[in-house]
Amino acid sequence: MSTKLLLTLILISYTLSNVIGEETGFVGTLHPKSLGLHKKQTLSHFKFYWHDIVSSGANSTSATIIPPLPKYNTTTSFGMVNVMDNPLTLGPELGSKLVGRAEGFYALTSQSQINLLMVMNFALFEGKYNGSTITIVGRNAVSENEKDIPVVGGSGVFKFAKGYAHAKTYFFDPKTGDATTEYNIYVLHYE
Repeated sequence: MSTKLLLTLILISYTLSNVIGEETGFVGTLHPKSLGLHKKQTLSHFKFYWHDIVSSGANSTSATIIPPLPKYNTTTSFGMVNVMDNPLTLGPELGSKLVGRAEGFYALTSQSQINLLMVMNFALFEGKYNGSTITIVGRNAVSENEKDIPVVGGSGVFKFAKGYAHAKTYFFDPKTGDATTEYNIYVLHYE
């Protein structure tokens, strides 16, 4: 009888350690199944257009919260930080179907070129992705027509997501700063 009890307790202990994990103070080890990571992974492709409207007064979707650093006096606006709430549309025209918003900020990070550090959540509005976000963080060299920015995660359907966002400049007005960029996002996520 005691052997059966001992084996049962060992089995329960083993099962709990796989589900709960090992706690060692400030960090613990979890079994991936406890977070739903045993599900099938899917590679999804999203294509939409990002509209950064800087110059339109009341209709602006991007605002400077930290101006360029005057001590550097560069043509790159080094040190400037903009916060954004930009529309994401199916087509390159601002009036085409709205499928989400890009919320985040970008900072001008080079003294010699116009390079941005992009930190954005693509908040989606459509279908099973409604309410989910895809998060990107990375360098955007404005002088390059095409660039790749890492997908570092997300929320909702995109928890633990990874991949990249291929950004291609569709329109850029250097005088106003207004821009339209085509994004093709390739994201690996759990179903």
